[in-house]
Amino acid sequence: MMSNNIVEKTTNKPSTLDLVNKNLKKRYRAEKRFRAYGIAAIIFGLSCLLLLFTDIISKGHTAFLQTYVYLEVDYDAERLEISDVQDGNQLAAANYTGIIRASLLKQFSDVKSRSDKRSLYSLISNGAGFTLRQKLEDDPSLLNQTVGVWLLADDDFDTYYKSRSDEDAFTGRMKDKQIAWVDTLIANEQIEKRFNTTFFTSGDSREPEQAGIFGAMMGSLFTLLVCIALSFPVGIAAAVYLEEYAPKNRFTDFIEVNINNLAAVPSIIFGLLGLAIFIGYFEMHRSLPLVGGLVLTLMTLPTIIISSRAAIKSVPPSIRDAALGLGASKMQVVLHHVLPLAMPGMLTGAIIGFAQALGETAPLLMIGMVAFIVDIPGGVTDPATALPVQIFLWSDSPERAFVERTSAAIMVLLAFLISMNTLAIWLRKRLERRW
Repeated sequence: MMSNNIVEKTTNKPSTLDLVNKNLKKRYRAEKRFRAYGIAAIIFGLSCLLLLFTDIISKGHTAFLQTYVYLEVDYDAERLEISDVQDGNQLAAANYTGIIRASLLKQFSDVKSRSDKRSLYSLISNGAGFTLRQKLEDDPSLLNQTVGVWLLADDDFDTYYKSRSDEDAFTGRMKDKQIAWVDTLIANEQIEKRFNTTFFTSGDSREPEQAGIFGAMMGSLFTLLVCIALSFPVGIAAAVYLEEYAPKNRFTDFIEVNINNLAAVPSIIFGLLGLAIFIGYFEMHRSLPLVGGLVLTLMTLPTIIISSRAAIKSVPPSIRDAALGLGASKMQVVLHHVLPLAMPGMLTGAIIGFAQALGETAPLLMIGMVAFIVDIPGGVTDPATALPVQIFLWSDSPERAFVERTSAAIMVLLAFLISMNTLAIWLRKRLERRW
């Protein structure tokens, strides 16, 4: 009887194969869940990125178009106060605003009160006079003639006209009378939207319709050129020394630890360092691309050194041994063999570092590149701002028109960053060698 119980208990016990299959099924389920979590994380990240890009593009694409108004303008010499059309001073000081206002009053003759006149005049941008001046300078024969010109619309007018197709048009500060005048201009086909070349050819302005990113782009370019000229050769030289020549001791270990730590330091700390050293000690002027480039050099150097050392380490030791065996010196081995083979990785790391520097704002704010600068910089010693700082300034402006220009500037900056990262990936794929 007892032997039968033992046999029965033995037969009820799961076999080893059943346990293995059970564990395998459990492991496969865990792997599927882990894979699903990964796919869900990727989808969530891409969804957030898509949402961000959609929001930026939906707000900023209208900034690439600008509203213009057609007016018949009389270049009346008496109203312009020009007696000699060849006199540059008279052309510069002429009353162009007066002839624009006269043209508006001629078309809307029912406008009589002072407040209505101010509202009517505000439909045209304050910078429209520069357009009339340029036309008169190019063709002096226009004096005392009536010609049709397309003039830049004010930012409120521009914002309202662009949103007319929406269900809820943004009127903003537009009054009912101004909207009626706009409807009249639309009925007369005196309004059209054109590509906003001003956005890419002008500097900053307090008037949104006249504001552009060209000055900020040039400031970013000069700052980046200084950064490239200093950080790339210094970073590569430091990486070559640490990897090929430096002895392995406590001092070099201390240097390596500090380089790795500097790569994780917040960028605003480098701005404080630049403020204390370059501006405080060396008494360099604020808002200079030269100072900005020096600060970004300090910030970018750790990234370039770390990526360059990794690229040098990836070169097989057999390359060095073969060159040394053929009688090459240490310097020849480094210059003729190691550096050419490690250069793709170095370039990739450097471009990623420069892309990071291009998008930095905090260190540039600390050295004063946040100033309002209208003029286009001509060199590294001219006052300038940078594109990320320009975005920061515009985002703090109350006008609705600056919202679309902020988003448009972000789109331009993202295009540069994506291009630089794409270039880094292409260089890595194009030039890398597999051992």
